[in-house]
Amino acid sequence: MHHGVALVTGAAGGIGAAVAQELSLRGVRVAALDRDGERLRETVEKLTAEGLPVTAFPSDVTGTSEVRSTVDEVEGSLGAIEHLVNAAGVLRTGRVTELSDEDWECAFAVNAGGVFRLSREVVDRMIPRGSGSIVTVASNAAATPRAEMAAYAASKAAATMFTKSLGLEVARHGIRCNIVAPGSTDTPMLRSMWHDSSGADSTIEGRPEVFRVGIPLGKLGATKDVAEAVGFLLSDSASQITMHTLTVDGGAALGASW
Repeated sequence: MHHGVALVTGAAGGIGAAVAQELSLRGVRVAALDRDGERLRETVEKLTAEGLPVTAFPSDVTGTSEVRSTVDEVEGSLGAIEHLVNAAGVLRTGRVTELSDEDWECAFAVNAGGVFRLSREVVDRMIPRGSGSIVTVASNAAATPRAEMAAYAASKAAATMFTKSLGLEVARHGIRCNIVAPGSTDTPMLRSMWHDSSGADSTIEGRPEVFRVGIPLGKLGATKDVAEAVGFLLSDSASQITMHTLTVDGGAALGASW
């Protein structure tokens, strides 16, 4: 991977933090974005204490002017952004009849809107340079219906198809756009869905009553599994890959992907 600059959203924890760590270990200067400024600073302090080149940029992906000024700030202080990882995401669960307008709008504002705003802003700078690579962290729920996850699944499907359509538009500029679709990965977001100590077991074994088959490989994903997939797609090893979805879910979607 080039020793360039990578902008990673949702970098305060979970998959985003793992991606920031993985890319910085590869020698990439990482601009770590998250709206939770305090948690972001803690995460970045741990990484910089290990000598890794990571800088915190507290920012909310749902605000257009904030996104624009943050991208300006990143390029002004670290240099041209060569890699963008859209990893910021929120989870709003519930049956459709119980979801509020705010649940729906929040899911789309972050999971789809954030991907749109960051990608639009960064691509605008990549095009004149004739190179760049973008990875959106979506979900296997974008291709596999999940009960009580309609807002999340729909927003991730939107982010997936947006990223592929963008990839088609910018391919002639040498810019690649791909998706990593994780399944159940051991993160605070996943744990928030568990109600008791059997949460991990039922995630792995599946729940036939909601038509969820479980994880064939018999284990939860680690954030590092997802981060390494992101690193591969950003790297020159994937130089002929664009508009692709790489599913990292232990087989939970039975090979279904968009």
